[in-house]
Amino acid sequence: MKLSCLQENLKRGLSTVSHAVAGKSPLPVLSNILLATDGGRLKLAATDLEIGITCWIGARVEENGAITVPAKLFTDVINNLPNDKVTLTLDARTQSLKVECGRFTSNIKGIEADEFPPIPTIDDREPTVKLPPDILRHAIDQVAFAAANDESRPVLTGVLMRLHDTMVVLAAADGYRLATRTIAVPVGAINPAPESNEFIIPARALSELARTLGDTNADVSITATASGGQVLFHTENVDLVSRLIDGKFPDFERIIPPSYQTRTLLDTQELSKAVKLAALFASASQNVVKLTMESGGDLGPGKLIISANAAEVGDNQGELDGLVSGAGGQIALNVKFLNEALSVIKTPQVALETQSAQSPGVFKPVGQDDYVHIIMPMTIR
Repeated sequence: MKLSCLQENLKRGLSTVSHAVAGKSPLPVLSNILLATDGGRLKLAATDLEIGITCWIGARVEENGAITVPAKLFTDVINNLPNDKVTLTLDARTQSLKVECGRFTSNIKGIEADEFPPIPTIDDREPTVKLPPDILRHAIDQVAFAAANDESRPVLTGVLMRLHDTMVVLAAADGYRLATRTIAVPVGAINPAPESNEFIIPARALSELARTLGDTNADVSITATASGGQVLFHTENVDLVSRLIDGKFPDFERIIPPSYQTRTLLDTQELSKAVKLAALFASASQNVVKLTMESGGDLGPGKLIISANAAEVGDNQGELDGLVSGAGGQIALNVKFLNEALSVIKTPQVALETQSAQSPGVFKPVGQDDYVHIIMPMTIR
């Protein structure tokens, strides 16, 4: 194998695939990145057997070939080279890769490409659905963080993708909160005969996908096969393959309250600032922050009082103007969850809907009906 490419392109490609490299594995080759010529381009691939990421970059190929090299060493070498042409030459006898750039030369010992596990691919069937990259990335950012980290209930570590005729619904929950996002799609954008109309995708896989979509303009093709237990995301120069999580996702729609007793409209940025201030104190008292909604009645629109109290640290209270509809009330929430929810709501105003202190707090972006975030209440002792 002998080829040349630009250092900046190789650096970007390595950044794309490196997150799929296995951290600790009994198989040394899983700590490597596969380099292979492919149709006049350089293919980079990595996998930890849970997800696999493949990236293609432009290259001038003189001789075809393939090798795997240690991911960290190779990435560190490329990142520290000047922004110039990089030449890669494989010595097939010694399985050593020579890296040349300007006045710098490195030789890196590799492992034969035949030992690299094949990354699953999905045949030439029609994609299940195609979605614009910017919309998909934002939807993932709004939902994936609400998935559980605890592996005791595997289905909650994933994000449900449910297909309808003209929409795709993403939902994630960890038992304490729920985030759901609806993406409208044109008629015909969804395969008329998908193998299944819902899949549970590992939240980590979706987060990695969102990270790779920054430079993509073309639609993302999503092909899922429940029988094969895989989902493939295909973009212009990147493929991401992930296993699907087997199991039944909870009926999240039953968690969403059908009505409310009090609805409070607030400035999103002002609420976010107040929550961050309260978090400085709440972090010392089990992350509890108390929200009190007071109706102004005939005198005005009303207000929200946000407070946190930590016996060994002190206390904090802030007031925000808000349009309070209903009788008002009080609810205690986890300030960390509240911070994360507000960070992904981008509308100028946010609505907080409540029923009682024992019922969930429901947050919705005002002017958009495609996102709902629910946080379960905490008990104040």
